[in-house]
Amino acid sequence: MATIRTRRLSDGSYAEILPDGSTTPSGDRMDWARLDAMTDDEVMAAALADPDAQPLTDEQLARMKPVSRAKVIRRALGLTQEAFAARYHIPVGTLRDWEQGRAEPDQPARAYLRAIAGDPQAVQRALEAGPRPFSAERRR
Repeated sequence: MATIRTRRLSDGSYAEILPDGSTTPSGDRMDWARLDAMTDDEVMAAALADPDAQPLTDEQLARMKPVSRAKVIRRALGLTQEAFAARYHIPVGTLRDWEQGRAEPDQPARAYLRAIAGDPQAVQRALEAGPRPFSAERRR
């Protein structure tokens, strides 16, 4: 069985990652009309018949650990911990603590991670632009 690597793009679409590292838009391979024609019981039976998509056992579920939001965002962007931390001005030790469950992001950090997830390029541009000088006109 071939593995297809994909990446979520900033516009919400997906692209396949080719062996040379380039990407190509992912096509929608789902036959939605066929699925819409099935009853809920037929959908469940078809899902259970797929040997690659069997339900997890209670033991498997008990061994699973939740993946931190920071790690999900970082992986979706295809960045190492060091690159993500440098790009978004987060101490790498803090990022590691979040990802390994030793610490939880506080409310401002969660909001920052939401902003990165929503539009990573805009956050990067804002950080690269730096702070604007404070002027008397802006106080009014």
